[in-house]
Amino acid sequence: MTDWERCPAVERRPGKLSGAWTFAGTRVPVSALFENLESGATVGQFLDWFPGVEAWQVRAVLEHEAEALRVPAPL
Repeated sequence: MTDWERCPAVERRPGKLSGAWTFAGTRVPVSALFENLESGATVGQFLDWFPGVEAWQVRAVLEHEAEALRVPAPL
């Protein structure tokens, strides 16, 4: 599981979207990015569909997730 606490592009607030991780300053869940990419959308399309999300945030989330996949999880 990814530790999103260290990613400045996202935030989680208890009263916002049931505490889901969202792109900072928006109500767009981080999961929406991965669901759209999995469905074949491009990053450009995602940014068009969710205008509150900025390109640097998407880049930061993807880089953070890529780093999490490179580092083995503690057992």
